[in-house]
Parts: sequence; C-alpha cells; structure tokens
Amino acid sequence: MPTGRSRGEAGKILIVGGGPTGLGAAWRLHELGYSDWELIERDTSVGGLAASRVDDQGFTWDFGGHVVFSHYPYFDRVLDAVGGDDWIEHVREAWVWMCDGFIPYPLQNNIHRLPPEVLIECLDGLVEALAEGPQRAPATFADWIASRFGSGLARVFMHPYNRKVWACEPSAMSARWVGERVATVDLKRILRNLVLQRDDRGWGPNATFRFPGIGGTGHIWNAIARMLPAERLRLGTVAERIDGAGRTLFLETGESIRYDWLLTTMPLNVLPGRVDDLGGLQNLTSAFRYSGTHVVGVGLDGAVPEALATKCWIYFPEPELPFYRVTVFSNYSPHNVPRPGRQWSLIAEVSESPKRPMDGGEVTARTVAGLRAAGLIGSDAAIRSLWHTHLEYGYPTPFLGRDAVLEKIEPALRARRILSRGRFGAWKYEVANMDHSFMQGVEAVNHILLGEPERTLESPDLVNAVKA
Repeated sequence: MPTGRSRGEAGKILIVGGGPTGLGAAWRLHELGYSDWELIERDTSVGGLAASRVDDQGFTWDFGGHVVFSHYPYFDRVLDAVGGDDWIEHVREAWVWMCDGFIPYPLQNNIHRLPPEVLIECLDGLVEALAEGPQRAPATFADWIASRFGSGLARVFMHPYNRKVWACEPSAMSARWVGERVATVDLKRILRNLVLQRDDRGWGPNATFRFPGIGGTGHIWNAIARMLPAERLRLGTVAERIDGAGRTLFLETGESIRYDWLLTTMPLNVLPGRVDDLGGLQNLTSAFRYSGTHVVGVGLDGAVPEALATKCWIYFPEPELPFYRVTVFSNYSPHNVPRPGRQWSLIAEVSESPKRPMDGGEVTARTVAGLRAAGLIGSDAAIRSLWHTHLEYGYPTPFLGRDAVLEKIEPALRARRILSRGRFGAWKYEVANMDHSFMQGVEAVNHILLGEPERTLESPDLVNAVKA
C-alpha cells in the first residue's frame, strides 16, 4: 500500500463528484491548507444523492428518506460548523405497516402487536432457529435471515421487505455486509416484551438524529460548498474519459486536466470503462448489481394526521403496496412545507431493477393509491403538490462475489493513482451512509497527503461498532 507523500509532493489532486465523498475530500484539503486541487461535478449543484430540491409549489424534497447521524466525531464537528444553531433534534420513531396496523420497528422486538396466528408462526420460527443454532457461516443474505430470524419472520417480513428494498432476491446477496444495518434477535428481550405487552423501539445507531431547519438534507452540502474556494469547484462539467497511464482526465468539453491523484465517486460499474488501460478488468463490471429508486413527494394541505404526528418513517413489506418506505418529511422540519402548520408532506421510495421493473409513468399514481390504501392519506386528502424524481443509482447491491470483484478492481485503479470512493465508488453498502461517504473522502486525502490508513473503506465493522 502506498505510504502517501508529503503535502508539497503530492501534486495535483483531482476530485470527480460533488456529493458527500467529493465534498469531504475538498473540505479536508482546504482544512489542511492544500491548494493544488480541483473538483469536477456534472450537475450544476452539489449534494449528489443527498441533495434536496424545492418544487414549484414551494415544498422541499430530499432525494429519499435521509437521516443525519454520525459514527465520527470529525463529521460531528463539520456538521456543527456548517449548521450552527439551525438544527432540529429528533428522537427516531420508525414503524412497520403490516397486517393492517402500525408496529414499532424493529418488528421482532414487537411481535406482540401481530395477530395471534402470525405471532405464533414468528415465535415458533425464532425458537427453532435459536435451538438449531448456526450450522456454518451463512453464504447468502437469505441464509443469514433463516439462521437469525427463523422461517416465520422470514416469510412475513424479512424476505418481502428486502425484495422491495433491493429489487432482488436475498439469496442473490452476500451476507458479509449486514453488520449494524439489520436489527438482529435477542430472544429474551422479545419474550419479555411479549409477556409485558410492551413496545420496544430502542435499537439502532440513529436512535436520535438531527435535521436542518431549512433547505432539507441538501442544505448541509450547499453550506459546505459555500465554505470552499469557489474557483476550485467546477460545476456543470462532465468527466468523460481517463488516461490512467498518462494521468489525464478528459472532459466532455474537449478539455483535458493532468493530475497526480484522482479521487472519483463515479459508479464502479462505469468507471473501469472510462479508464483507457485497465484491459480485461473492464469485463468485471458486468458482475455489478444495483437498484434504482423512484422518489415521490406528496404535499398536502391541512394538519398532519394524529396517527402520523410523531412518526419519522414507516417500512412497508407487503407486496401489494409499491413503496418500501415512507417518510413523514414535514415532521423533520416545519419549513419543508411552504405553509408550516397548515400543510404536511410525505416522501415515498419505490425501488426498481431488471428483476423488478417499474413504469416511471405510473409510479406517482400507484404511490398515491398505495398511500390511500394504507390509510396514510384519506380519499378526500387535499393534495397540493406531487413531485417525482428517478435516481438511476439508488442502492449498491452487496451481490454474491462482490468482495472478490472489488479485490481485483480496486488495486488496479490504485496502481494508477485512482481512488474510487463513495456510495457507488466503493460499492460497500455497509459504509454508504452520508457520514461514511463524507469520511471516505476525508480519509482518502489523509492517505494521499499523510500516509494514513483508510479506516472506513478497510474496516467497516470496526467503524460501525463504535464512534470513531
């Protein structure tokens, strides 16, 4: 592994991508007083998949149900610097909608809310899984589900929900990514809750979170960009091709830029095809699997219904409803709607892939129908705004054999001084939250300039276990 160079010897550092990872790298370079860098972003604004938009009715929308929490004191300090006093603190309320009712998440801790016949099926499966114990390391995510949750919870929640999120079968996914991303099972805790008929919501790394008062999640990234030297940010500029041997980036405009190090957040299934001299490694890109996301915003007149007044987001495993998650977005900040107190809003997310195609022309109407069917909005709800965007890249699937493919591509890129980082640049969903992505950029710069290890990329389990 390269040991990095001193600040004066690193040369030109070029960043491709103005999302959390690219901005993390730029922030760290600026913080260190390093001036020989430039950021290229194809969009005319920053934020990438963590951006926000305001529609023509004045409603603010995030590109999905983002939650701002952190595994890193460094990221916390950056948020403090860019957010000031404009943060709203929340206690997480996550729910599951199934069997015609709301159940607190995680479902397994709250099976006392299920109908008796479903509860017994889930409890039987949990006991059988515990009695059998793990026979071997799970090869697939489906194996992991069966060994931890048992057949009942697998049937009623884990399989249908994960099919909707990932738009593929759990049997086609690796189990190595899971870590803190999925709530596991504590049978004693489940039985206590069952006997006491007690709700249990205290799981997860984001039990509390904060949100910008104005501007949605995108406010964070716009604020960071404003604190960077404007002359080093080239927005609306498309990176087209990379000469790895000659360390040159070619732009769609016909310009070329020489670099000494290239940090790119381009999707890893696309990047090798843009690098001139990777040879047969370009053929590995056909192995990559990912899902796209349709994000549908519904802005409504009136007050938020009492049943949703304190909820943050809701999971929907049942297949007849198109969305896998709905966020009560106006609960995050009153300023996410143009008339606070007199309007409210929901964000619904619908996944798609070649295995689960979705007609973009129908997704908004299907979403509204689904929200009515689940009782989240009434048949007479006064809908003021409907907003829809399609994200081609939503989730990087932890496909079977993923790590073996990454272990071939990443060193080949690194040998050409190309560091592929970020949600889709590293293709590691287990470290693909906003804080992880930002810190991948910071740590890449620390690696180049200071020779430090990239802890987030190299040790996801350690990073996620405790605050760094």
